[in-house]
Amino acid sequence: MSLFGTLRLPRNLVFGAGQRHSLPRFAVPLGRRALVITDARLAADTMFAELVDGLTAAGLQVRIFDGVLPELPLECLADAVETGRAFGADLVIGIGGGSCMDAAKVAALLLTHGGKAADYYGEFRVPGPVLPLILVPTTSGTGSEVTPVAVVADPDRALKVGIASPHLISHTAICDPELTYSCPPGLTAVSGADALTHAIEAFTTARRQPSADLVHEHVFLGKNALSDHHALLAIGHIAGNLKRACDNGDDIEARAAVMLGATTAGIAFGTAGTALAHAVQYPVGALTHTPHGAGVAVLLPYVMRFNSGWCAPELAEIGTAMGLARNGNQLQQAAAAIEAVEALFSSVGIPRTLAELGVEERQLEQIAADSMGITRLVKNNPRPVDPASMLELVRAAFTGEQMPVLG
Repeated sequence: MSLFGTLRLPRNLVFGAGQRHSLPRFAVPLGRRALVITDARLAADTMFAELVDGLTAAGLQVRIFDGVLPELPLECLADAVETGRAFGADLVIGIGGGSCMDAAKVAALLLTHGGKAADYYGEFRVPGPVLPLILVPTTSGTGSEVTPVAVVADPDRALKVGIASPHLISHTAICDPELTYSCPPGLTAVSGADALTHAIEAFTTARRQPSADLVHEHVFLGKNALSDHHALLAIGHIAGNLKRACDNGDDIEARAAVMLGATTAGIAFGTAGTALAHAVQYPVGALTHTPHGAGVAVLLPYVMRFNSGWCAPELAEIGTAMGLARNGNQLQQAAAAIEAVEALFSSVGIPRTLAELGVEERQLEQIAADSMGITRLVKNNPRPVDPASMLELVRAAFTGEQMPVLG
């Protein structure tokens, strides 16, 4: 297959300690009335107040919406849009974790094109550019600051749903690891595990035959040379630093490395996509109300084993990126990579099975069936999946069964 790569990125991506102070000069050329979207906890933080003060000092009018809720229910989105519409916002700034950034994406969409979020569910449903969007993450996890997707909780649907369009990619992403210093160990662990899952799934997604239509037919178009580069970069930074960041929140080098890993993982999966760990998490999260990052992290080692016969060379490369020596044959290297992921997640307190997340055995068949319905993720998996094999995977993740690593 010929060498092929694609990236879809913000116009500006700025990373580094103190870079949050660049926000006003990025914002001023984009609008005069900024709707700043965050949650109540962050709105009370002194660093947030400094960011808002910087915007007003630069001459912008600012309206704050601090009603973002975890998992992003539609009602808080409606309130954000109403706030922005009444204010006449011509610029949207999202500051916070993944839910805050996704809320900003959807608000920018609805303020521009009208309607309701459900009108845009799926891929390529956004008809054109949205209001200028600046995203400033305060956790190292979702990578939403650079991705083309927003995920919302719709009460009319059992599972969370996504809006995926290149038009949702921010104009500017400002990633300042100093904003993560206050993250407690548990949130640091779950967020970082989410980011590592993004990178590993992006690196092992199915590779599609390149064509001139591919980038127009798929928002997430599978494994490619450019996403691979960023996925491996992310894997190395997160694997080498997540435990340090969890053990010592004042370790500024580790904090910066994990945030860089989360952002580059977002770049990777924002083009390549994710696969079964994310597909199965949707119904698991709906049933257990556990954090997204914890769910995908529990599932990842089982998915890696499940897929090993279809991506053993990639798993061996993942091990190398994690710092493992190339000992043994390719199958042994793949097994070592999976074991290294398991050990890292265990060291930061990630549960080992779906049972530990609160899943009950009677729910396994429904989880497997619902997971098969997440077609935008299932189609990315390197191993073809049918209902029987999906149930096999889900059952193994529930019991803790060690599936074989296949070469």
